[in-house]
Amino acid sequence: MSDLPRRAVTRSAKLASLPIGFAGRTALGMGKRTFGRPAEAVAMEIQARTAEQLFKVLGELKGGAMKLGQMLSIFEAALPPEIAGPYRATLTRLQEAAPPLPASSVHKVLAEALGEDWRDDFASFDDRPAAAASIGQVHRAVWHDGRDVAVKVQYPGAGKALISDFNQLARLGRLFGVLMPGLDVKSMLAELKERVAEELDYTVEAASQTAFHDAYAGDPDFVVPEVIAQAGHVLVTEWMDGTPLSKIISEGDQETRDHVALLYCRFLLSGPKRSGMLHGDPHPGNFRLLEDGRLGVLDFGAVDRIPGGFQQRLGLLLRIGTMADIDEVEDALRREEFIRDGVEVDAESLQGFLAPITEPFVTETFKFNREWLRDMAARVTDLRPTNVVRQLNLPPEYVIIHRVLSAGTGVLCQLECEIPARAESLKWVPGFADDEDGELVSG
Repeated sequence: MSDLPRRAVTRSAKLASLPIGFAGRTALGMGKRTFGRPAEAVAMEIQARTAEQLFKVLGELKGGAMKLGQMLSIFEAALPPEIAGPYRATLTRLQEAAPPLPASSVHKVLAEALGEDWRDDFASFDDRPAAAASIGQVHRAVWHDGRDVAVKVQYPGAGKALISDFNQLARLGRLFGVLMPGLDVKSMLAELKERVAEELDYTVEAASQTAFHDAYAGDPDFVVPEVIAQAGHVLVTEWMDGTPLSKIISEGDQETRDHVALLYCRFLLSGPKRSGMLHGDPHPGNFRLLEDGRLGVLDFGAVDRIPGGFQQRLGLLLRIGTMADIDEVEDALRREEFIRDGVEVDAESLQGFLAPITEPFVTETFKFNREWLRDMAARVTDLRPTNVVRQLNLPPEYVIIHRVLSAGTGVLCQLECEIPARAESLKWVPGFADDEDGELVSG
């Protein structure tokens, strides 16, 4: 694959350039402090330059480094537009420019997974990919029984490239720590590596999709395609047509936007309670509005398994976060290790940061829009070391939850919708409702 720079020396050199650059900037900063520049100004400059180089290098790599860059929304959200913007543009160009796997290579993967007589499984197979992603591509076909199917084929070598990049990036904890000094980077990277390793395993994806399919079978609001077959680096599922969420974002009327947004929110919130899992990739490309008004959901490669006890803890944390007692909020954040031992935070700053974020879960309905999102981003992208966000940690078990919450909120804001997010949380998130609220919902 030409878009996967696989030569170990080249890949390692790109990643190795990150700590070298960091060391140079640190030395430069010490020199500037010696000549009297304010320490905070120097620290901000080091952070900005470190972030710029970090995301530049991540954006140049396809495999694991790019995947990590896509997943680490906490860092991207914490950067000013002049740094994060070019990085996002680089990722977009890489994605759009990814050359499709040649038909001969696709056939080889199919033969290895399904056997040399793989064509007998299909009435027809389109060699042109219908969609491409960072680790594979999807082909449309007709199964031997006449059903339209989607055939997901993983790029040869994608797994080795991903894991190799993660092993390299795990050594760069100090660099990430410059951006978020309160973060336990090592544990978070270990969690991400485990999740991406799962995403490479189509056996796990097939099991996850089947669990969601069974949990939502016959549902009036949602459709999850059935898994038809899985072997090796090939996954065959039912094909699903419909209007992509991205088209509704760009062209949908307000009624359609609100309808889709409500279902989108409901699916993400209800997943753990109904299936024991959270859909981990709420990208608009993974959702379709069907002709009958239901929401179709695709791609279960990234999921988070959330047992009942943790669901309760998560819901309780969300409820406490909506309260005015900042001391109780801080205690809850420390219990869940969002604030690590020995880290002190300013209570007033913490309350000022959390209040607008929790607003959708406090009011009866909430209007998600780009202006509100820009305000949230401005609070996070403040590079001053005094910003309370930089003292917060992201516990490993919350990594995917954070990804879904931040990305999902972004999609709702793109939809410019107004929905009852609080009511949906009361219904679907165990621990969020107190007794009184629970009686209100059930009544």
